[in-house]
Amino acid sequence: MTDAIVTENRDAILRIEMRRPERKNALTQAMYSALAAALDQGEADASVRAMLIHGQPGMFTAGNDVKDFLENPKKDLDAPVFQFLRRLIRARKPIVAAVSGNAVGVGTTMLLHCDYVVADESARFAVPFTSLGVCPEAASSVSLALVIGWRRASEMLMLGQPVDAATALDWGLVNRVVPAAELAAAAATQARAFAAQPVQAMRATKALLRDRLLPIYEKALADEAGEFGRLLQTPDSQEAFRAFLEKRAPKFE
Repeated sequence: MTDAIVTENRDAILRIEMRRPERKNALTQAMYSALAAALDQGEADASVRAMLIHGQPGMFTAGNDVKDFLENPKKDLDAPVFQFLRRLIRARKPIVAAVSGNAVGVGTTMLLHCDYVVADESARFAVPFTSLGVCPEAASSVSLALVIGWRRASEMLMLGQPVDAATALDWGLVNRVVPAAELAAAAATQARAFAAQPVQAMRATKALLRDRLLPIYEKALADEAGEFGRLLQTPDSQEAFRAFLEKRAPKFE
């Protein structure tokens, strides 16, 4: 489907790499489909006991590829991005994320559904939805407040300003921050720690932590999608995306 998502099953860990460095790992619809397929692969393979999502040094993901996004708008909840997010939210096996560099938009919101996040000191987290004239996605209007608190979530989602690694650690957005040279090893070590736990006890614990939230997340996902689609048609959003593509400051009326 796309060579921008690469998987490797090793040591009971399915490594899922976003590999599109020439576009800062910006995610296309094909990449979302491949990410969903990778999560399906991990869930179905009995030899996989944990999954690890990562990019490259200095590069997690720039979020949606804007050109691809505008050419292939999310028309309904069956769109590839929602297929990926649903797989992530419903995953039964533990998921670790390793973040280096920018995690923009969905690059940050996907982390809210991972079980452990390790970042290096270069990591920056931003959810600039309002700056683009749209609204949160990935159920982040609920999950971000649960993870870092309502006031901090309001600050991140309403202002869209980046949060550095030290702040992310202090707020509980990530579990651990390490030097860049140690990120890959630290993430792999944590994934192995999850993989070494008793399988049934691990899955039961994850289910107890998350299953009661699933209906709330599903509703948030649908509510956000409806509002996102409406806002995407507004003059403010259209000006914001034009300005982004033209590399200039937007002029909102």
